[in-house]
Amino acid sequence: MRPTTYAFTRIAALALMAALPALPASAAVSPAVGKALNAAASAAKSGNTSAAIAAVNQAQAAASTAEEKEKSAQMAAYVYTRAGRYNDAARALEATGASPRQLAPLYYQAGNYSKAVALAKQAGGEDMQILIAQASVKQGRYGEAVTAYNNLIKANGPKPIYLENLAGAQYKAGDKKGYLATTTKLIRVDSSPARWNALLTNFQQNAMRPEAKLGLYHLMSATGTLSRPADYQEFAKLALVAGQGGTAAQALAKGGSGGGDAMAQRLAQAASGMAAKAPTEAPKLAAAPATAVRGGNAYLSIGQYPQAMAAFDKAIAANGADADQARLFKGIAALHAGNVAVGKSSFAAVSEKNGLKDIADLWGLYASTKGAIAG
Repeated sequence: MRPTTYAFTRIAALALMAALPALPASAAVSPAVGKALNAAASAAKSGNTSAAIAAVNQAQAAASTAEEKEKSAQMAAYVYTRAGRYNDAARALEATGASPRQLAPLYYQAGNYSKAVALAKQAGGEDMQILIAQASVKQGRYGEAVTAYNNLIKANGPKPIYLENLAGAQYKAGDKKGYLATTTKLIRVDSSPARWNALLTNFQQNAMRPEAKLGLYHLMSATGTLSRPADYQEFAKLALVAGQGGTAAQALAKGGSGGGDAMAQRLAQAASGMAAKAPTEAPKLAAAPATAVRGGNAYLSIGQYPQAMAAFDKAIAANGADADQARLFKGIAALHAGNVAVGKSSFAAVSEKNGLKDIADLWGLYASTKGAIAG
């Protein structure tokens, strides 16, 4: 996940515009200096940076008084900024006794991050804290960036842009737990498919048991974040293993059968056959606690959600090794049925011991932000 960056060039330009000498030149500036400064400003505004720099050099050569030297240095800083020569701009402005707030963005743009950070710390304020955070990222000091973004959030509230950048810094720092926590906060603010995609595609890289991965794919489908044919195929494979033939058939239909891909064709045939048998097989499987999870999965896959929930309840009551799996998929069935309260309580009841808690928590987040599953 790449952190979002801020346009410090614009901040620097605004700072320089405030410091720009008044033109045309006042009586305190000689005609030679005033004429050169006017020419520099005009050339810079028109984009003729070489002419602007030449005019600035003339002004600086002709300047003799303290005021002339200051105005010439300010104009030089402005011209060099327009030309993208930020280090030259910073040095020119620094010679006029400019404030740390004016200088820090210029040194940041020049790539002198250490000096930019030192000046930003002197200046203080929200904009300077942003600069410190981004400079830390540029230097590969992700732990310092995490601290800086946390400070921004503490001082200014959990703005989405700060949370997004914090998540990026945490991810680069290897703090996957912190990254997931921050992205979860982001989703509570903005539960768009793009936000879910950032969370789930990174979560997908974690090692997990097949039932958890199947639950993840169900969540990716619900959030509209499934797009790759390979993901649809894996979704179908996991669904078939779990006895969710209808789910597998739907996944393959949405993701394409792969054309001449023999594997995809075999999966499609197997999914179609299992889905066709589900109406007669599901009641038999759901009747016994030992096979109730598989019966619930069969019902879930063909859209018979109340029956699926009843089957999962039988497995939960038996309190066997698959009770947490039953709680997870009961919650999914409940959201499909429009029963958000039951879904939330079922996800919350998943224990820590079977490797399904993380995906159940993500489903709980979905239930809290999205509610029932549409369609």
